Amino acid sequence: MSSQTRQTVVCVVGTRPEAIKMAPVIRALRASSWARCRVIFTAQHRDLVAPVFEFFGVQPDVDLDVMRPGQSLADLSNRLLASLHDSLRREDPDFVLAQGDTTTVLAAALASYMLSAPFGHIEAGLRTHRLDSPFPEEANRVAVSHLSTLHFAPTTAARENLLHEGIERASIHITGNTGIDALHLAARRDSPLGAKLDPDKRLILVTVHRRENQGEPLRRICESVRAIHESFEDVEILWPVHPNPAIGPVVAEIVGGLPRVRLVEPLSYGSFVTAMKRSALILSDSGGIQEEATALRKPVLVLRQVSERDEAVRCGVARLVGHDPATIVAETSRLLGDAVDGRPLAQAESPFGDGRAASRIVSIVKKSLNPVRSKAVRA
Repeated sequence: MSSQTRQTVVCVVGTRPEAIKMAPVIRALRASSWARCRVIFTAQHRDLVAPVFEFFGVQPDVDLDVMRPGQSLADLSNRLLASLHDSLRREDPDFVLAQGDTTTVLAAALASYMLSAPFGHIEAGLRTHRLDSPFPEEANRVAVSHLSTLHFAPTTAARENLLHEGIERASIHITGNTGIDALHLAARRDSPLGAKLDPDKRLILVTVHRRENQGEPLRRICESVRAIHESFEDVEILWPVHPNPAIGPVVAEIVGGLPRVRLVEPLSYGSFVTAMKRSALILSDSGGIQEEATALRKPVLVLRQVSERDEAVRCGVARLVGHDPATIVAETSRLLGDAVDGRPLAQAESPFGDGRAASRIVSIVKKSLNPVRSKAVRA
């Protein structure tokens, strides 16, 4: 197929999780003969995303550079919408793709809608059914679902959520999660961790980044980590600290001086996957880690009150513990005891996919487009 007849598919990426989960899709599009893939980077997470692009061999075509010091969520939203609208109008895409639930994704969906450009939502249908948790992600993904042309649901449960909200059945496709595609690629390598760890101790991996866990919840999580450190002398704790200034100083104050707690800069994606593979237990408020831990058969204590990934809980890998120190320490003790006893963590296959989600998504997008699309007149 000649370059003149290839159709333009724009992939919008803003944050580190989006870069990880979009990378397999971008690679599949760029390997195809029918698509001209363009990547717009909003730079919500500039420093965190650059190593991910490098790891997967993906580079953006457009950098919008939207972040400003101290800007509010409203300021960010306005800047993203205006910048993406202008950029997409110049690209004149046949199709737009974005993944997840950030402000970048909502702005991409809105800009596509305003330009009458078909929009595909990757990882569609995740719900906690509470608009305040996570904030603002739950509201973002609900809104995006009603602006999308195609919905790429990772699981059956995600599809049911969309159907319950009145989304047309024919527009929903169960593809699996592209994060598992990325994980399969990364797990083939062992990347350096950048921290000297004792091979004779069990590793606990900790991450915290969500808005709802800032402030007092973060202090309680840190107190839990301190208590775990005191209770289990055979445990070493690795905590890649998120660069948000609301997180680092609190973590350093409460657990920074503990001899078996390693506070490090955010790990590259490859190094983080290696850390997950080596861990005995993961404590995290990340959604993506729940999926990855399930695929790797690693227990994860979810530092949230609710989760949009109930599949991880149902298959026995994840447990919701919130930020109550007593609950976190008790569940840690139970799971570390299970590991010693050799009890199986989970019997079922991962509900989040088989590592071929990206190829399914690209195939569906291709089928949805006419071989030659005449461009609509846009405002």
